[in-house]
Amino acid sequence: MLIWALKNNPTLSGAARKAIVTASNVVFVSSVSVWEISIKKSLGKLETPDNLQEEIRLHRFTPLCIAYDHAELAGKLPDIHKDLFDRLLIAPAVVERLKLW
Repeated sequence: MLIWALKNNPTLSGAARKAIVTASNVVFVSSVSVWEISIKKSLGKLETPDNLQEEIRLHRFTPLCIAYDHAELAGKLPDIHKDLFDRLLIAPAVVERLKLW
């Protein structure tokens, strides 16, 4: 979703786009997303800006770091969430009561 937002990709839903551009909304970007993007970029599986952190700041996104309670819940999620990155995105959203797009 982050990459789509930065590139203004038409795949991004209208509702997500509206939520992102509405100035009164706080839009969080997980450190896990940056981690996953960095890994995929280094493997040649993803094209992203070389200045990803700067782009995140320019788009007024707020960093969301992984806390102990997020990490603990990630380990307790049902087995349907097998991907580590997904688990580390879902858990903070649950704990902080955030909408995950």
